[in-house]
Amino acid sequence: MSIKVELTYDMSKALGERRFEVEGARTVQEVVRLTRDKFGAERSEAFEKLTRVAAVSVNGVLINYKKGMGTSLADGDTVTFLK
Repeated sequence: MSIKVELTYDMSKALGERRFEVEGARTVQEVVRLTRDKFGAERSEAFEKLTRVAAVSVNGVLINYKKGMGTSLADGDTVTFLK
């Protein structure tokens, strides 16, 4: 199962890429964890700071209107960090 991830401008500057895909994530929480892992230990503090001001959407709908971090994902979904 492949999930597309789109980052905020600030997150993409810190990571060096704007979009990427993750495999096997079944919930938004798993995508956030995999994205944190992609930032690595040396940039984990930057990731935490940037996610405090970011909202998250799945296919354009804020997760607040779904099941929050427990929102289920399907193959081909797009998880976007918004600022």
